[in-house]
Amino acid sequence: MVVYDRVAVFEMAVPCAVFGIDRSAMGAPNYGLLICAAEPPPLRTEAGFTIDTPFDLNALSRAGTVIVPAWRDVDETPPEALLDALREAYGRGGRIASLCSGAFVLAHAGLLDGRSATTHWIYASRLAEQFPRVQVDPSVLYIDEGQVLTSAGTAAGIDLCLHMVRRDHGAEVANLFARRMVVPPHRSGGQAQYVEAPLPVRTDEDPLGETMDWALSNLAEPLTVQAMAANAHLAPRTLARRFVAATGTSPLRWLLVQRVAAAQRLLETGDLSVDRVAEACGLGTAANLRLHFGRIVGTSPTAYRKTFRQRAAASPPGRSSRTTSSSAAG
Repeated sequence: MVVYDRVAVFEMAVPCAVFGIDRSAMGAPNYGLLICAAEPPPLRTEAGFTIDTPFDLNALSRAGTVIVPAWRDVDETPPEALLDALREAYGRGGRIASLCSGAFVLAHAGLLDGRSATTHWIYASRLAEQFPRVQVDPSVLYIDEGQVLTSAGTAAGIDLCLHMVRRDHGAEVANLFARRMVVPPHRSGGQAQYVEAPLPVRTDEDPLGETMDWALSNLAEPLTVQAMAANAHLAPRTLARRFVAATGTSPLRWLLVQRVAAAQRLLETGDLSVDRVAEACGLGTAANLRLHFGRIVGTSPTAYRKTFRQRAAASPPGRSSRTTSSSAAG
């Protein structure tokens, strides 16, 4: 993780929590995380303490992923050495991701030109003004453009990091990481790469949260808005209105994404046929599953199963499968 002076503590800590913890005892694969200084350490944090690291920008040359958390000042041009290191990592095929205002660092390096990107909503208009070749979307939690990924502010960094784990190792492994962190594995309000809004805080007295839990436990059933409204003791229109306000999407859209996520887990961990997977997650037929799976995940169920089984065979649990570097900021 490339850190620099006045680094933001939360955005720096997110990659550490996702990629820097040994989870082999849980049967999960490990990443190798290096924290790399872009400026001479020790470096101050915005919280007032200092950090040190033996690694510098040279370590990015062996990183499979470089993560750039929030930049310290959106009006300041990042050090040229950092921008050159990011361009070099991108040029040799490394995956580059930013958290919060880290998108400004990627933009200064030219890595967002012609791409869709997001950042904290406070800075979205500034990013669009400074870098007109970047297609800024402030309404999403994160955007996956393949080799380059960006996230919105603060907690959206967790969503993006878990998305990268999901992309590397599948939904089941990402769920293990999320359970260890006590966070939702996938806050879904739209397509997998375009999550529109976070889920609400869930309490025992929250009828919407209870209904979501009930729906997740009954995905194989023919759930309708009317059935979900009855479970929540709300009128269907009231449920729909509250759902959109809380999640940014409709009940049926949310339900569809949850069913596809359930299908992902079944494809990774079991031997059910595509027809049986479709039935088990409530999508009915294999054709229906293929349609929605392709739209949301971007591939077919069969190709998805083959990809993650090949990865599982190549990277047994407990072995490091990718080196992740992060560039952090305030």
